[in-house]
Amino acid sequence: MDWFDDSKGWKSQQGGLSAIRQATTDANNMGGFFVRKMAGAAGLAVHLQKILPLLVHPKGAQWTMGHFRPLLSTAVITNLGIATLYAVYLGELQASGAKEMTYCILAILVIEAIVMAFYLTTAKPLKQGPSISMTEGKTPSSVPSRIVTRTIMIVSASMAVISGRDLLSPGFIFEFIPRDDIYLEWTNAFLHSPPKGSPESLHRSMEAPLYVGDKFISQLMGLHVLVACIYKAVSAAGIRYGSDGGGLIKAKIIWRGQFFGDGIILFTFRLFASAASTASLDFRWHVMAIAYETFILGTFHIFGDV
Repeated sequence: MDWFDDSKGWKSQQGGLSAIRQATTDANNMGGFFVRKMAGAAGLAVHLQKILPLLVHPKGAQWTMGHFRPLLSTAVITNLGIATLYAVYLGELQASGAKEMTYCILAILVIEAIVMAFYLTTAKPLKQGPSISMTEGKTPSSVPSRIVTRTIMIVSASMAVISGRDLLSPGFIFEFIPRDDIYLEWTNAFLHSPPKGSPESLHRSMEAPLYVGDKFISQLMGLHVLVACIYKAVSAAGIRYGSDGGGLIKAKIIWRGQFFGDGIILFTFRLFASAASTASLDFRWHVMAIAYETFILGTFHIFGDV
């Protein structure tokens, strides 16, 4: 397969955004391409969540007051989760010639998790800020924002269900989700994980091990999206407002990263909407739901609980 055609300059033929086609065919495999792009987009969102708050954090955020602890605690767990998936596929990745890359990724994820865990366990005792007057209906045990919490529990919970399936049981069909079987076929899940007892299993079970690379990238996509949902769930339900209002600062640290992360995921969905429609998949509901969550996160990370 030719990846680049440099007869007219350095022009990407596969792998770049220019390779996205408006229609799905057996030849261009837009469903498989979507999985790879979404795995990268969600992965970028996950790691951007750790970097962005350290570079640009909300006003009033202080290390000594523990404002970064929810972010770092979640990052330790999610880093180890991502590293575990790479470790599970270590043999296949080595056989494909990606041994050095895999070891580098594992080392980076584990070392980063160790550093963050070391900080969390050795940092000085936290300082408590002065108490502030509460707005009507707000108490120290309240969530930072009820609107953000409701939005995340609707949109991100739905994303977590689907991404959790893609991670733990790829190929399993959710009967209550319209056209879920078409989505699985479009994304090649029936090639690497045909459901037991299905016609696909009878015809493709012998060939499924040949698509282990597709299965890995599909599970990696599911894990990255699930990790992004975990960050949002922590900000929505795992943080309390506090008597000093510090909970809002803690949540805004995560909201800022997830605002940009959702924007990246939304952009990827929009790029593949036309190709998906030719495979009888309608991404309009996905785009509208993620766009609404992105709008809410963007509004509240700037203005707070309005």
